Order: sequence, then structure tokens, then C-alpha cells
Amino acid sequence: MSNFILAGLFTEGSTDVRFLSSVVERTLEEVAFDCTGDIETKVEIININKSEKDFNQQVLEASKVASDKFGILFLFVHTDSDAVNDNLIFQSKIIPAQKKLLEQDTSYCKNIVAIVPIQMTESWMLADKELLKNEIGIEKTDAELGIHLNPELILNPKNVIENIIRLSKEDETKRKRNKGLNIADLYQIIGQKIELSELKKLSSYLKFRNSLIEKLRELNFYHKP
Repeated sequence: MSNFILAGLFTEGSTDVRFLSSVVERTLEEVAFDCTGDIETKVEIININKSEKDFNQQVLEASKVASDKFGILFLFVHTDSDAVNDNLIFQSKIIPAQKKLLEQDTSYCKNIVAIVPIQMTESWMLADKELLKNEIGIEKTDAELGIHLNPELILNPKNVIENIIRLSKEDETKRKRNKGLNIADLYQIIGQKIELSELKKLSSYLKFRNSLIEKLRELNFYHKP
């Protein structure tokens, strides 16, 4: 008989969820494969009204909704670092939110796993450069496009991707194919196709993955050394 892991995903923005939903689901499946026994997994998207709520309030409500509506085991919580490291975000958002959850009653899901991309979600989209170029339809080199660096060192990866789309539209051979293409069209398809092995080259993805492993170990699912 298989065990079942049901998790929730709460993201900073609506575009983030298009990319992260598949990445998170596939990461959970991959990690669960190393757990003891046969384990099935599922990730539910958690939506709340964020209006006039600070981060702690949003996480609390998402946790309550996820627990009441789905009975989740733990909640993935995403927020971008908007910086070259995640120190400030963990100190000002993630850790305080965890503490607030621990103060609540049992109707809240108190287990959270943080997803904090260095810079922003679009940094993770740049992890597989060939996939990105193929989906946009452009044949320039990484250096010509400004994506030859570690994605976590690129200060505004969203602008970089938008610029690549603009350059592709200037290329006569790609004009018809990419007419009307914008960055919003890429989140879901990149999220579905990106190789997890490429994401493992990014420190923030590895931190998220390791946090997931530790949470599953804490919940007595994961026993691999």
C-alpha cells in the first residue's frame, strides 16, 4: 500500500505559479522516489485574497485554507529574494512567518518549505539557456544575449528575457513565428520542460530541494543518508 503526500503551493504572483507549479511537482516526485516505500504525491495551488495583507498574514491565511480545504501535509511558500542573496528575506519574512504559524492552533498547517529564488523566479527560467532560446526562437550566443553568467548573478533576469524576445522579433527569419510572443507565454512551458539537473546548478534551487528533504525527514518519510 502506497503512502500519499499532499502539499500546497503558495506563490508571490500569478505568473510565478505558472512556472513553479510543474517545477515543484517534479521536484517533490523526484525526492519522494528516494523515500521509504511507495509514495504518491500531489501539489495543490493555494489561492487567497492578498489585498491589504502583509506576508505573515498571507502565509497564515494560505496555511489555514490549505489545511481546511485540502488537508495538506506541508505548504511550499514562494517569495523572491530581489537581491544577490536570500539573507534578508529569510530574516524578515520566512522565519517570522514560521514563528507565527507555530503560535496557531491545529487548524493551521504549520509545516512550510520555503522557495526563495535568488533575484527572482525568472533566474530559474534562465537555468536552461538552450531551452529558453529554443522556445523563443533565437540563434544568438549566450554572450550576445547577456545570459552567459550564472543566472543568480543577473540583476534583472525578467528584463533580460524580455529583451531576448524583442531581439527575436527583430530577426526577419523568426518574425512570423514569434509574432505576439511575450514573457507570460513562457512561464508554463519552461516550467514543464526545464531539466531539474539544470536547476540543480543554482544555489537557491538546491536550498529549496534540501529544505524539502529535511521536511520529509522530519515527517518520517525520508531516511536516505
